[in-house]
Amino acid sequence: MSDPRISHIELDQRTIIWRNADIEQERRIAIFDLLEGNYFAPQRQHEDGYAGPYRVTLRVEEGRLALDIYREDQTHLESVILALGRFQRPIREYFAICDSYFQAVKQSTPQQIETVDMARRAIHNEASEMLKERLAGKIEVDFDTARRLFTLICVLHIKG
Repeated sequence: MSDPRISHIELDQRTIIWRNADIEQERRIAIFDLLEGNYFAPQRQHEDGYAGPYRVTLRVEEGRLALDIYREDQTHLESVILALGRFQRPIREYFAICDSYFQAVKQSTPQQIETVDMARRAIHNEASEMLKERLAGKIEVDFDTARRLFTLICVLHIKG
């Protein structure tokens, strides 16, 4: 039976150096939304036909993103490694626009907040499409899953 979804996700805590309350809230929301509904289908076939659900750990190692994929019983299935070079600019832009958004929420008009939020969503959507493309042939994900995974990838890149 096939159940192509993530049932549990965690971030390698050794990778995260620093985060503030706003970023922690983004992380919690991304994980909650991801677990509420996602499509995650590794493309490698396993001898016993295992096809989900999956437990996933995200980590950054030597400039690469590692998605460690496990069965529900926590037996390791595989690790998918992606170079992060192409994500450096979108991650940097996303952090900058998030800072602007958090500042706008505190001191700007609703129209200004909406403008910044539209820019934030545009950067996020573009990076999510790039993530989907980079995972192609390795893991099939839908757009919403890619979007939430990108948020979590950003959390892994926060430096103090």
